[in-house]
Amino acid sequence: MSRLSEFKPVLAQPGRPLYVVVKEAIRQAIDAGTFPPGMQLPSTKELSMQIDVSLVTVHRALQELVAGGVLRRGQGRGTFVHEEYVSRAKPATGTRLGLVFHEQASLADFYHGHVLEGVRRGAMEQGADLVVLHFGEDWRRECHGFIYVNPLRKQLSSMPWFGNTPVTVRRGKRQLPGRPPVMVVGASFDHDHVHSIDTDNADIAIQAVEHLVRLGHSRIAYVGGGSEVCNNIDRWKGFRVAMERHGLSIDERLVMRLPGWKADEAGMSAIVSMLKGPMSPTAIFGAGYYFALDCYKACAEAGLRIPHDVSIVGVDDPPSGEYLSPSLTTLRQPLEEMGRRAATGLLALLGTEEHLTRAEFLKAELLVRGSTAKPRGS
Repeated sequence: MSRLSEFKPVLAQPGRPLYVVVKEAIRQAIDAGTFPPGMQLPSTKELSMQIDVSLVTVHRALQELVAGGVLRRGQGRGTFVHEEYVSRAKPATGTRLGLVFHEQASLADFYHGHVLEGVRRGAMEQGADLVVLHFGEDWRRECHGFIYVNPLRKQLSSMPWFGNTPVTVRRGKRQLPGRPPVMVVGASFDHDHVHSIDTDNADIAIQAVEHLVRLGHSRIAYVGGGSEVCNNIDRWKGFRVAMERHGLSIDERLVMRLPGWKADEAGMSAIVSMLKGPMSPTAIFGAGYYFALDCYKACAEAGLRIPHDVSIVGVDDPPSGEYLSPSLTTLRQPLEEMGRRAATGLLALLGTEEHLTRAEFLKAELLVRGSTAKPRGS
């Protein structure tokens, strides 16, 4: 590629990771117009040879530029300058945000992918760099602040910046002793050093139950996670509140609080047994998208039709939800907006000593589709 010659060998800079230096060199070439929006970059191997660094270093630099919305990857086609980068980007401020996921989290997953896109958009709007991390990374403390996606309290408490060792943090243009600010997405904690933004998960369950009650259902089952993740706790709490509000008792035989984020073999067997039992439900709240899919599968195994025999309400709205048979009635979380607000909120904390609202909750949208109907015979 003719423009490859624009890149010169990169020299290491004391105290700075080499991949950061490479990333800045590539971004500067893009900002200078050497690679305009939509243009394909040289291959990782070509860049490695021209810049005179390892393939691993170039790969890490390109990964961060993709995460930051500067580049985009076409499956099997290469890496391109993002078409919207020039129009959206502000001049780089030198601020570096760490976006921290579970080690098991996949950015191809609907939830994590949409949160990432929102964070990326918010960071780009403010001219901040974004690096994607897993729990326990960034021990060199290169980031000025951190966004954690759906962490557990014990995971936050184990991070070194929550201990007693003083560190220097950036506040506007000043460097002060303290802790790097932390923003949590998808969970909420009563923690002095943590701000959070989340969907109102209790309200998600309340909306689901109220929709089913309006249709005439009273025997409503709950299928969700039983772990200590905040979302699981709040959705179960909201379900109980809504049932009590409408004077409906909760039959423990219709409650499935399962380990993990979807039903395992034993969990599937329990759901099928519940549906075949003498006091089977007329409706189910699947307190997560994969739990709703498990309920579809269980209904098929039990020989029940949706919604003729059982209505189902789920959570989240990936494209597949609309194309299930029947299409899924669900609560759509504002995932990208959560991510964007997390980024802009964290940058506000870095730029001022004023305090933001400790916890912010956004409302999910009920999408009524084909998986819910009035109970049979009503």
